[in-house]
Amino acid sequence: MVHTAANFVAAPGDELTTRTLPVFFGVLDLLLRAGVTTVAEAAFQDRVWRPRLESLSGLASIRIVHAVVAADVAFQRIQARKAQNPARRAHADPAEGDAADRTRLHERFERVSIDAPWIEVDTTDGYRPGLRDIVAFVGG
Repeated sequence: MVHTAANFVAAPGDELTTRTLPVFFGVLDLLLRAGVTTVAEAAFQDRVWRPRLESLSGLASIRIVHAVVAADVAFQRIQARKAQNPARRAHADPAEGDAADRTRLHERFERVSIDAPWIEVDTTDGYRPGLRDIVAFVGG
């Protein structure tokens, strides 16, 4: 969708995000109603995920994978992705600036808090726990 939005500048609650969320969750609904095993990946905070996932809970056995990493590593990855992919402009990513401000923003992230099994995965250097354990968890 970002490819169709010329001169788009991301910001919290921007028009593109407002249009994207119903599409994202509409696709999940469509796939789940069709019986398709689905993995939905996004860094949505609890206020975005919880109400929408709860409405889908009757269609799927939901499992949550919380990926975690230190704020400085997250920022380095954001900058690398932004340099490699112009479509990254769809995200209101933190800008260069005070590392303490970025850390506070990172620490305020509210992870999904629905009543579903979850696992925390440290992605600092590979995956801890490992991919085999993550797949086993997701498979129930």
